[in-house]
Amino acid sequence: MAVDREQVLRSAAALLTRKSTATMDEVARAAGISRATLHRHFAGRDALVRALESLGIAECEAALAAARTDEGPAAEAVRRLVREMEPSAGLLAFLYTENQLFEGEEQNEGWARIDAALTELFRRGQESGEFRIDLTPAWLTEALYGLLASGAWAVAEGRVARNDFTHMIVELLLGGALRREEP
Repeated sequence: MAVDREQVLRSAAALLTRKSTATMDEVARAAGISRATLHRHFAGRDALVRALESLGIAECEAALAAARTDEGPAAEAVRRLVREMEPSAGLLAFLYTENQLFEGEEQNEGWARIDAALTELFRRGQESGEFRIDLTPAWLTEALYGLLASGAWAVAEGRVARNDFTHMIVELLLGGALRREEP
């Protein structure tokens, strides 16, 4: 029986999103395969995490393309982007905690491409007067990553409704937490 590598990765992502400390045995069980079969595809946890990283980067890049972040007002582009990234948010939340992915010379250049695209989106919003200029585009990019991860965890734990994901992230990112006086 042939093993569907993408199905194994998606099963691993679903498990590791809920339980980041899951063992390779647990990952194999979640994927419906033996540990030996899992090991034939991924030599160890690091290889599995690197494969999940590649999947996460591909999904982020697909979300960026689908969101058409260079079209229309930047705030609307951010809203489209968060909506497009929502299906991958759990995987991104897991990857966000895997420090070895973001350190040293082995960092996947896909993250740099994604960072550059997001930074450009926030820069465009600042130049058009939509976004405040006292926060750097790099910081707004990091804030978006953090909110996506936090939102995924809150939804997974049932603390917030899945249907509120995009609204919560976009409104907090773009509107802040300060209460505005009603006119």
